[in-house]
Amino acid sequence: MKTLLQRVSRASVSAQGRVAGEIGPGLLALVSFGKSDTEEDLEWMSRKITGLRIFPDSNNSMNLSVSDIGGDILIVSQFTLHADSRKGRRPSFMNAALPGNAELLYKLFLEIVSHSGVRIQSGVFGAMMKIDLVNDGPVTIMVDSPSERSG
Repeated sequence: MKTLLQRVSRASVSAQGRVAGEIGPGLLALVSFGKSDTEEDLEWMSRKITGLRIFPDSNNSMNLSVSDIGGDILIVSQFTLHADSRKGRRPSFMNAALPGNAELLYKLFLEIVSHSGVRIQSGVFGAMMKIDLVNDGPVTIMVDSPSERSG
């Protein structure tokens, strides 16, 4: 599993001209699932993104998590994070989970993160979406699950 995190002042995602999810201060999490991802990867990623200390404390040091600040997470599926562009000019998506499995993993991930106590919003799986955000910092961090790093 791969997640691209952006610390945001606000973010929203729209599909078919309608707002599907909208948050204030917190994280925009673009998520992609690999062929070998398991529920353990999803649980690990949930703990990582809800506990990652990338928000400023009173000394302006990155010491607080989204949970600590009472922030929200907007979770949007983005399979293109699994693109392999090392060869040629057209990216390969051979390591991305197939759509049916990816959708199941996405729904399970939403459920797991929702149990963390952090308020979540989400995009629409498989839809063409438009994301509007104000990146705060900017702070953008790529997080790979342990299975991504070993596989």
